[in-house]
Amino acid sequence: SMPFLLCLKKKKSPVPLGRSIFQKHTPPIQQNYQALLESCLKNKCLFTDDTFPAHISSIGTGALLKKLPRNLHWKRPHALHKSPVFYAAHRKQLDLCQGLVENCWFLAALEALTFHQDILAAVVPQNQSFERKYAGIFHFRFWHFGEWIDVVVDDLLPVNEAGELLFVSSVYKNVFWGALLEKAYAKLYGSYEDLQIGQVSEALVDFTGGVNTRIKLAEAPPDLWDILTRATYSRSLMGCQTHLGTTKVLKNGLVAGHAYTVTGIRKVTCQYGPENLVRLRNPWGKIEWKGDWSDSSNKWEQLSPKEKILLRKKKDDGEFWMSLRDFKIHFVDLVICKLTPDLMSQEDGKKWMYSLKSGRWVKGSTAGGSLGFCNGNFWMNPQYWLNVLPVEDSTKSPSTCSVVISLMQKYSTKHRNRAPHLFIGFLLYKNMNLLPFFPEQYQESNRKLPPGFFTRHQPVNKHQVFLDEREVTHDFHLEPCVYVIVPSTLEPQQESEFILRVFSRKHILRIFNNLVDNIFLLQANGSFDTLKEIVDRYEGKIWEDFFTKHFEQKKKKLKFSSISQNPEISAVQLQRILNNISWRNFQSFRLNFSLDSCQGILALLDLNATGTLSIQEFRVLWKRLLFYLEVFQKRDTKRSGKLDLVELHTAVQETGISLSNEVCNLMAIRYGDPDLQISFESFVYFMLRVEIMGEAFRNLTQDGKGIYLRESE
Repeated sequence: SMPFLLCLKKKKSPVPLGRSIFQKHTPPIQQNYQALLESCLKNKCLFTDDTFPAHISSIGTGALLKKLPRNLHWKRPHALHKSPVFYAAHRKQLDLCQGLVENCWFLAALEALTFHQDILAAVVPQNQSFERKYAGIFHFRFWHFGEWIDVVVDDLLPVNEAGELLFVSSVYKNVFWGALLEKAYAKLYGSYEDLQIGQVSEALVDFTGGVNTRIKLAEAPPDLWDILTRATYSRSLMGCQTHLGTTKVLKNGLVAGHAYTVTGIRKVTCQYGPENLVRLRNPWGKIEWKGDWSDSSNKWEQLSPKEKILLRKKKDDGEFWMSLRDFKIHFVDLVICKLTPDLMSQEDGKKWMYSLKSGRWVKGSTAGGSLGFCNGNFWMNPQYWLNVLPVEDSTKSPSTCSVVISLMQKYSTKHRNRAPHLFIGFLLYKNMNLLPFFPEQYQESNRKLPPGFFTRHQPVNKHQVFLDEREVTHDFHLEPCVYVIVPSTLEPQQESEFILRVFSRKHILRIFNNLVDNIFLLQANGSFDTLKEIVDRYEGKIWEDFFTKHFEQKKKKLKFSSISQNPEISAVQLQRILNNISWRNFQSFRLNFSLDSCQGILALLDLNATGTLSIQEFRVLWKRLLFYLEVFQKRDTKRSGKLDLVELHTAVQETGISLSNEVCNLMAIRYGDPDLQISFESFVYFMLRVEIMGEAFRNLTQDGKGIYLRESE
């Protein structure tokens, strides 16, 4: 996967300047999935996609062709496996592996997506299968330059003579959602070849429409662990990449110039004190880190047997742990993609505003280039005024507001890797003097700021770097005031379409334009002038508010860990928290956890055997609690507050766990009432036990069939 980072520094082919007609971004072909499906079912035929045919042209025209086997075939999953499955119930495990396409960046982002079932379901509609209403047609959704689009594909997949998939495959040979999603993504961007080079940040945005935060690990902020914690327990997806190198696989087991998924974090208690660990996965599904905290490291002996069993996997499955210290040394960038931009500001649980403007740089009109070229044409670039407004409910100082600005260039060809990447960036100007002119003088006259304005004023972001990347994003802390955003290419007279996105708690975004620009700007902005309100669903927010309210004043009475100085929660306190929580979506829902249940839950989750739950362990419980409540409410069709045996079976299946009828019945006898009815409290305790035992089995088994235990284990 070497080419992953080459695109950062690679010199792109120059943009031809002799065009007389502006080359617009070619939108993808839109097909109606439902209509095509119904037509195929009616005619009793399998769908064949003529817009992305089962032909070498869909694979590409370049270096990828040299890797292909001599006898390449296109086959449907039913021809490859006797019982193909679209999406497996084993969704707790990452099961995708990279194929011949060097698209580790895409796969690293895709695996990050599997940790968020609601976001995954938006990209991968779950009501698709190889049995019910099967017609050889599938569809996926991607965020594409400002709008969600549906991409339809047939299920003809390229295989070798032995019937093995050439590109993305699953560890479970009968699971095909990954291969089909990769095909849809290849169709969106022109061909499989067009997925050869990329960055994990691009795919994360395509899967979520979110906003990226990029942290250079060599200059990581001192609160990096807190940022990772907030990202892990909110709806964020994380990827990272290693340094470029001349050797493909390094002695330490890492792959040079390669993308990895961040799959988890954990603070563990060692004999010498706490250690912050980061869990990562190689998209190859093999080849792992060999240093401290790797599968074979002796560092694990410093943990309690329970913590060691539940965290360490002795398998070459591509997933491994490393210390935060080593992570900062061996990885270049950490990319965090969040659906709302509050990760760095810590203003979670609040409403955010999101504005999107679509524009273009046109030669001879709005392609002014950057200030660095001293050409006097910088003012010709599109200009946007941004009025940042104060927010009354902000917990932070009202003197500054968190604002995220993102500029994204659109490709002018349907083939992603054939489109020239321009060096792009934007300058942000603060001007108190503009306030009296809003909205009358500038809005009504449609006048841009003149050249003289930019010679007299310094930009807020003086050290703006122009990057040859698809998207440039910056976080700002700005005073409530009027600002001007000027997006531009590095060189003048370079043409492209772009989208400008602004996220903040409260703002107004408009464009200045001259009458001569109107014909271009109306076309560019007419259908893409978006203002939305988005609410962060940070899952920790409810309990953090609750915890602070009820326990902050009693902190001195709580037991403190001698190492972390953070309050730990006893079984009695856990019972008080759970039974007093108020549910945002289920106002009438009240919990009734017994002390015995809370002691059982604590025993399951207390990995380092302190007899209490740390904040970290409580976060794990809270995230599972929200998920279990959603499943329980869905399956409790009679609204009795209890599940019968049939409902329990379907609820367990819904969580993605496979249990036999015998085990399910046994659990109902153990955790149910005399009528074998299971309350939500018993369901939580039961599901936690099943999940933790399953995790322990998977980590300890060598062959997937059984385990050998030492006495302590």
